[in-house]
Formats: sequence, structure tokens, C-alpha cells
Amino acid sequence: MHEDGFIGRIEWAVAGRALPGQRVSGDRGVVLDTGGGTVLFAVLDGLGHGAAAADAADRAAQVLAENRAEPLDVLMVLCHRAMADTRGAAVSLALFDPSDTVRWLGVGNVESQVLAMGPVGLTVRATVLLTAGIVGYRLPQNLQSQTIHVRPGDLLLMSTDGIVSDSTDGIDLSKSTAEITADILAKHAKDTDDALVLAARHRGPAQHNGPAT
Repeated sequence: MHEDGFIGRIEWAVAGRALPGQRVSGDRGVVLDTGGGTVLFAVLDGLGHGAAAADAADRAAQVLAENRAEPLDVLMVLCHRAMADTRGAAVSLALFDPSDTVRWLGVGNVESQVLAMGPVGLTVRATVLLTAGIVGYRLPQNLQSQTIHVRPGDLLLMSTDGIVSDSTDGIDLSKSTAEITADILAKHAKDTDDALVLAARHRGPAQHNGPAT
């Protein structure tokens, strides 16, 4: 599965695949235009793999689509309620807004980072502080989002645990987000799990609008 596009100034792409031998993946990447130049990104990792994991992730994706204007902590609670009778999922949410900031919130083991090109090469500018739990089963009581500033060219990278943790090594920021996600999936996907990676970044002046969910 490969999807990519533009929403305003933000270029994005998602690449994923099911565990080898499975017909469906429990990993989902969600891209939602919330209006006014703000974009909601989410990566959902249904617990385990197969149809039951996919069902959990699909429920969360539907909730996000129907409630995209809500704050991140509210969205997490709504996902939790929607997945109450499922396996549950790890969920990370990231909101790009027109003031060049990212607000993000994560429960479970979906990693999120912001990468930038520094004087000595690629650097990690920020990493989301993940909260232990399983959305749909055990949600932490205190859900606090983080806010960071981003600059044109900075890359938001979100990945499920089906992608090895050192997948940022060798990323070429001169490539498109579609190329970056395809490269990561091809080189760093584990053979023991579903895998998905989402990348997004500001491209400076406003671009044409592309496909959005």
C-alpha cells in the first residue's frame, strides 16, 4: 500500500504492507484535512495482526475521520471507546497547523520523530514521548500532548513497530516523502509483523491541493 499527496504546504506519504502470509494488515495511516491549512496525521497499529487487528485500526480510523476537529486528547478517548470490544491498538496522532507547529500525542509503541538536516548531517530534532497503554483496553488517565516548532523541510516520521527502530539511518531528505517511505518499507520492514511508515513535511510556499481522506 502506497499513498501520497499534498495538502496546502504539507507533502505527505504512507507506505505499508501486511505480515507476509496475511491478506490484511492491522496497521493504518490516516491523513485528514481539518481545514484552515491544518492536517491531522495518525498511525494506528492494531494489536497483533490479521483481521482482528485490522478491525481495531479501522474503527479508530473512522472515529478520527468523523471527529477530526476535536483536540488530540479527546480524539484518543473517542478511539478508546470505539475499540472497547476489540484487541485495541497503539495510536500516535500528530497535528500540523498553519503556524508551523506540530502537536502530537502517542499511546503505545508507534514511534514519531521530527528529522532535520543539520551542519553535520541528518539530526533528530524531537521525539514524541510515548505513554504506556493500549487504546481500547488500558488508556492512561493523563493525556498530555506535546508541541514543537517545525521549519520548511523538517520531516515528520511515524512508524509502527513493524519497522526496525534504526530506520532513520541513511534517509535522504532531498527525496520526496513517497520515495522516503517506500525506501524505509523496503529496507527496514520486519518479516514478523505488519509494517507501516508515514512521512510529512512543510514544502515552503503553498502547493496545489492533492488527494486527502
